[in-house]
Amino acid sequence: MIKLLTRKLRTASNFFRSFNSMAQAKRYFINNLPDYPGGEAIPKSQIEKWCWDVINCIASRQGKSPSDCDGGLYVGIAGVAYMNYYISTLPHFADRKNELLKSAESYLYPSLSYAEKSSRRDKVGFLLGASGVYAVAALIMAELGREKECLQLLEKYASLVDVCLPINFFGHGSDELLVGRAGYMCGILLLNSKFKREIVTKEKTYELWNVMIQSGKEYARRHRSQSPLMYAYYDTEYLGAAHGLSGILQMLLSFPEFLSRNPEAEQTIKGAVDFMLNLQTANGNFPCAMDEVTHPRPEREELVHWCHGAPGVIYLMAKAFLIWKEDKYLKSCLRCGELVWRKGLLRKGPGICHGVAGSGYVFLLLYRLTGEPIHLQRAIQFASFMFTDEFKSARTPDSPYSLYEGFAGTACYLADLLQPEKAEFPFFNVF
Repeated sequence: MIKLLTRKLRTASNFFRSFNSMAQAKRYFINNLPDYPGGEAIPKSQIEKWCWDVINCIASRQGKSPSDCDGGLYVGIAGVAYMNYYISTLPHFADRKNELLKSAESYLYPSLSYAEKSSRRDKVGFLLGASGVYAVAALIMAELGREKECLQLLEKYASLVDVCLPINFFGHGSDELLVGRAGYMCGILLLNSKFKREIVTKEKTYELWNVMIQSGKEYARRHRSQSPLMYAYYDTEYLGAAHGLSGILQMLLSFPEFLSRNPEAEQTIKGAVDFMLNLQTANGNFPCAMDEVTHPRPEREELVHWCHGAPGVIYLMAKAFLIWKEDKYLKSCLRCGELVWRKGLLRKGPGICHGVAGSGYVFLLLYRLTGEPIHLQRAIQFASFMFTDEFKSARTPDSPYSLYEGFAGTACYLADLLQPEKAEFPFFNVF
């Protein structure tokens, strides 16, 4: 947290000027990067080298003990397995595909053993539980040609749907992305897309989708929310992608066939999306939680992260634009991008949850949405910043090689810069 400066300053104006400067310096690096078209082109060969340097660093330093498995895909080594798998599927890395898959496998087996020890309810969690490990393991087994093991893992994933159908299956918040229904739905999207078939039956998925809407409506009614859908996680009405409303709404929008099946539910979801849209602040950000709507943080203390803030909410607005084709959602995305350009060189490290790579993915999303070269240029500039001397003073994450906090996510980001027309934030693709 930002520490307040001493008030022993000569004048109020000097105080606020000094305070703002220090606060900003603690949250993010001041962006002095050349903006388009002044940026110097960085060849793909350099980006590929950076990517391999990161991959090799992780391989030489990341352990594979049971303690390294805690945190699932989010900060456990299952996320490192996913990184190796994902990069192995990209054309630029085809000549070392087998090497990457072998590495993925080596991180996967300890993760699977660890996942099996969790309770059935805890298995539902996609990013922090076992279901995400099963999903990624199925993808890796399919890539390795191990069909029997792949089918067994898909069955394990599908069997968990009944666990999360009770409306309050997890007493502290059943709907968010890391441990709740939204995350499980995220896994369904991933597996259906990769295997080109229904892994969880359409009727079960629709039932789960409806439970998420029912849960949000009931909570909103009990707490007299201004939004037609609202949720809480550990008694906090979060709004961001990780634990909050925007991540849940994005998953609800990601099943367009259900929207057409239930027009009334679609209008309810749209009302909640528009509620979120109206919370966007003058500088393009979004509050972290509902308590900050009435008591906003000072701008110098705002969070500009994927987990909390515009870099995560932008995916909801992008999905809304792709579905409803209304310019207000695209304009919201562009405002998010301008904010991230100013404040997205985060001091928390290189990761995708609350680091520079997560900020960079905002520009890759905007590039796919608009086709405008400025966004790709900005994405490349953010990548290059992570290899500067200035960035060496950034904080070392608690899990420095993980997918969401550390360098595994960075490697995915660098790899996506080589195919920007197909780039996707891990497990959060809106296209």
